[in-house]
Amino acid sequence: MYKRKYEDCMAACNACALACNYCAASCLREADVAMMSACIALDMDCAQVCALASAAMARESVHAKAICDLCAKVCQSCADECGKHEMDHCKACAKACLECVQACQKMALAA
Repeated sequence: MYKRKYEDCMAACNACALACNYCAASCLREADVAMMSACIALDMDCAQVCALASAAMARESVHAKAICDLCAKVCQSCADECGKHEMDHCKACAKACLECVQACQKMALAA
């Protein structure tokens, strides 16, 4: 079976995008949505950047390293925000974001 060059990082990015999308949708169902606005915004940013990073790696884009560096920064921001909340979806999102940070930093150093 062919293993793509950045398969582990792409998997972390895809998992993070899913966690962020789920977290944003769950935050919208919380009683105090206004309190969750920063979390929702960062979830949406993070999901989009993770999707972009995964696609760039799949294409072996010359910009993949720079995109993954940005992705790590956005994921760290999202993890920091989600880490402030006690909801299970926020905890799961923060965990996925931190795993993505590690994977993207590793990829950016190796690329």
